Amino acid sequence: MRPIYNSLHDDVANQLRERIFSAQLAPGSFIDEVQLCADMAISRTPLREALKVLAAEGLVRHEPRRGSFVSQVTEQDLDEIFPVIALLEGRCANEAATHASDGDIAALETMHQRLQAHASSKDIQGYYDANYAIHEAIITLANNKWLALVIADLRKILKLARMQQLHAPGRLDQSLSEHLAVFAAIKARDGDSADAAMRTHLLRQREALRELSRNQKSRLLA
Repeated sequence: MRPIYNSLHDDVANQLRERIFSAQLAPGSFIDEVQLCADMAISRTPLREALKVLAAEGLVRHEPRRGSFVSQVTEQDLDEIFPVIALLEGRCANEAATHASDGDIAALETMHQRLQAHASSKDIQGYYDANYAIHEAIITLANNKWLALVIADLRKILKLARMQQLHAPGRLDQSLSEHLAVFAAIKARDGDSADAAMRTHLLRQREALRELSRNQKSRLLA
């Protein structure tokens, strides 16, 4: 049985993650420990332990004599992370194609039908949630705990920016097409094609984020 103290700071860490991912705690914002303690009805100790966990995950940064701040994902961060996670998730798709049973393929097909429905209705939040679930399912099917561990850490950072790419013009339909290509390769038990399709999917996400950044800068200069 885990100590109550550990359970408390884990729970606080989970709540803070959700606030960060939902932008209740915005990128770059100061983390007001006094206010959070009052909001959560907790003492400083579990909050500070939770902040250490989030700092280790890269979601929070601590500045001496200033306090803690929500991390911001820079263009350089994205340029460095996306090629790495593309390789890792590509390998997952390769291994999933090898390991997936007929039942697994049927489950993936149902998930992709949901994805198509969200794309058709232009439901970006629903699409993002279904998309995330599919990536998780493929990682699980790969059955490689080391790949899963490293990808989980990187995905926490990318989650700060990833849904934004679906707002790029035409990106929703493009993303769906990429996902269907990954699924077709897994269904055909073609590991190499699944690997290549997943890498393409991830790298195009980076391109979509880059396009959004360029468009935002253009609007500011206009």
